Amino acid sequence: MKRPVKYLVLVPDGAADYPDPVRDGLTPLQSARVPHMDALAAEGVCGKAITLPEGLPAGSDVANLSILGYDPRLYYTGRGPLEAASMGVDLAPDEVAFRCNLVTISEGKLVDYSAGHISTEEARELISALQSELGDNGISFHSGVGYRHLLVLKGTDYLELRCTPPHDVVGRSLEEIMPVGRGADSLRRLMERAAEILGNHPVNEKRRRSGLLLANGIWPWGQGRPPRIPSIKERYGISGCVITAVDLIKGLGLSAGMEVVEVPGATGYYDTDYGAKGEYAAKSLEEKDLVLVHVEAPDEAGHEGKWDEKVRALERIDSLVLGKIMERAEERGMELRVLLLPDHPTPLKVRTHTRDPVPFVLYGLKEKPDRVRAFHERSVERGALGVVRAWKLLDALVHGTSEPLRRNGK
Repeated sequence: MKRPVKYLVLVPDGAADYPDPVRDGLTPLQSARVPHMDALAAEGVCGKAITLPEGLPAGSDVANLSILGYDPRLYYTGRGPLEAASMGVDLAPDEVAFRCNLVTISEGKLVDYSAGHISTEEARELISALQSELGDNGISFHSGVGYRHLLVLKGTDYLELRCTPPHDVVGRSLEEIMPVGRGADSLRRLMERAAEILGNHPVNEKRRRSGLLLANGIWPWGQGRPPRIPSIKERYGISGCVITAVDLIKGLGLSAGMEVVEVPGATGYYDTDYGAKGEYAAKSLEEKDLVLVHVEAPDEAGHEGKWDEKVRALERIDSLVLGKIMERAEERGMELRVLLLPDHPTPLKVRTHTRDPVPFVLYGLKEKPDRVRAFHERSVERGALGVVRAWKLLDALVHGTSEPLRRNGK
């Protein structure tokens, strides 16, 4: 009996990095013990992928759109609408969705892009207060997870604003980084009013007494309108689901016609339940054809410059997520094909996203393995596939051949 073919896309967010001269010139991927990732590399075909086309933001929205097989140059419309889709927020034709961080501001500077990784429970109280005080028929706030929330504003002029991702400008003066362009004055006034409400809120009074960073500002960015993209079912005739703690990725999956699997204990931070993600992914592969598993922790470590946390996150992804999935697939007699790659680098040295191509592995294709024996930034340079456009990788995975990567150039 022919074994069922299943497809796994595993995204350790921000895993790629730069060599650290203090650590013998190694990257976190080289230092981490990742035997399952290394096994995929040894048995598959490898290369580097461009997930962030020039001219588009260096964000997880663009990069994961690429990973799901959509050319961002054709389909990208902004980060906010993807998060809106995840939250079940339908946008009217004249509404624009913004990602809205709770941030820490002090002495005229942006101090922290996550308000000290504020808890979801605390954040929910703050967002509720903003909606109560500021929400009207042209403004609405919607609670997300941790510091990540949604702001919806009426007026398509807001699409022309230039807004800076807060994780790119920590430590900078506000006047250097505030929104500019049509609609900037009204958005700045909204940010000022929000700061007044947040600064005096009981949640922040409690955080102040506990010596924690305050969530005393909002930071809208990544605005846009909903994308129109063909579903995974329409493109490949297969079913799919996404496993992630991040609303952005949930929204992208929903936009692609995939189901979202909610995993208890998935937080989008270091304390996420890796084992639960692995267990739910393994079970989902029994019910769906394609499962995308996204883990945010390496990206958070990169933004915070924490080497040990990044290495630890990679090792947990390898053992508790990938290891569990591979073991279950073998037990169930599945023919498993795997695409493994970060969405973008988040190097510890710069603490933000970069545009460097990322290492990738395609495992389970009907092709001979190449010369790569470990999964990291340097090893895949010897891979058979060279440098490719990331949005072609899913075609290769589903069709079981690297031919789509060679068609019409790279």
